[in-house]
Amino acid sequence: METSFENLISSYIDHNVGVSKDFLTEDLAHNLRNNILKLYKEQLLKTAGIGRLDTFVKNKEIRSDVIYWLDKKNNNPHELAFFEHIENFILYLNKECYTGITGYEFHYALYKPNTFYKRHLDQFQDVNNRQFSMITYLNLNWKEGDGGELMIYNKETSLAIRPTNRKTIFFKSNELEHEVLKTNEMRLSITGWLRRD
Repeated sequence: METSFENLISSYIDHNVGVSKDFLTEDLAHNLRNNILKLYKEQLLKTAGIGRLDTFVKNKEIRSDVIYWLDKKNNNPHELAFFEHIENFILYLNKECYTGITGYEFHYALYKPNTFYKRHLDQFQDVNNRQFSMITYLNLNWKEGDGGELMIYNKETSLAIRPTNRKTIFFKSNELEHEVLKTNEMRLSITGWLRRD
């Protein structure tokens, strides 16, 4: 467990984008994948929006995924295991890097074929409590040509990340613009933010 945490942090320090190829166990990734597919089948995922409060809008020209917020009140054992893992990572991150993270929020994100999320920052204009963005992918056998890459724009360079199973990405929410390129296959992830409230 600490190895995947250290991989995420050290690659973030070196490149401004942390990457761990095995942040989740195979078993937990499998169960979370089944969760999101069950929610999708039951039509419980909702069209995602942009902005917050008075500025919240749904605009499929900018963002066309569907989401479902994870919540401890759901009492789902696999989501609870995911939260425990995130809490252990936060303890490690605060101890090693003095980040002062006090909370988190995560949702499932499902991109159907031909959907995308245009270039953006993960920080609201009027609130700066989101400190780090984290995305964990739940896609089996993702291959070249499936699309759905995460494009991260870092100063003069850009980085294309394939959404392969169990891979987690970690970066500062207010620094790096990014987008999800159009996907050709159903693309599954858990996306969220580590907060300092």
